[in-house]
Amino acid sequence: MTVSDKFPLFVAVGFIAQMIDGCIGMGYGIFSSTILSTFGISPAIASATVHTAEFVTAGVSSLSHAWFHNIDRKIFFSLLAPGMIGGTLGAITLAHVPVSIVRPFVWFYLLVISLIVLSRIILNRTSMQLRSHGPGLGAVAGFLDAVGGGGWGTIVTSTMIARGVPSRYAIGTANAVVFFVALAISMSLWVQLKQMRFDIVLALLIGGASAAPVAAYITRHMPHRKVAIAVGVIVFFLGVNGLFRTLT
Repeated sequence: MTVSDKFPLFVAVGFIAQMIDGCIGMGYGIFSSTILSTFGISPAIASATVHTAEFVTAGVSSLSHAWFHNIDRKIFFSLLAPGMIGGTLGAITLAHVPVSIVRPFVWFYLLVISLIVLSRIILNRTSMQLRSHGPGLGAVAGFLDAVGGGGWGTIVTSTMIARGVPSRYAIGTANAVVFFVALAISMSLWVQLKQMRFDIVLALLIGGASAAPVAAYITRHMPHRKVAIAVGVIVFFLGVNGLFRTLT
């Protein structure tokens, strides 16, 4: 295995990505994939690499969130199978079909969700009470996570908070399910591409595994209102930036 001369940098990327993801339930895949893309790595290889590393770091994160009782079991099981199926289909799409048409719709969705979260916090309105947090949300988020090289937490966490799930459980549950979604995506891409940057995988998982317990502890003690505002603001800017890049 050839080791990149940027190995320490990718360790730092993994640490920062997992701290962001573990604390607010989103950002690992998008942050990591964006950094890899700046170094000329193709979207499919970047997604495969990031999801392989995320499989390990999400395992550590899941155990950490379970230890601090941040997981809602009912929502976890409603997201699990649909998320894995959606992720597998997204991986197949990424390996064989151009995705430039799909991404604008992803960013637009995130903009809408961010405005819902922020409006309900700022205006002190009650959260939306929808029937299900699971099958449809899991399938769509899994598909878009594979296609975009990340985005599971951004979509799932922000949607659950908008629906009224306490931020602690939204973040912990999203982190727990992504362990299985990342496994499905990375295995699907590996079978189709036969390529993987294992040196970058190792760097990302060293950084991510180091950050996961710290992030889970912080999540348990962060006030729901502050987390919800942070989620809304970050998702809003991700959506604006994503739309700008895909439409220009």
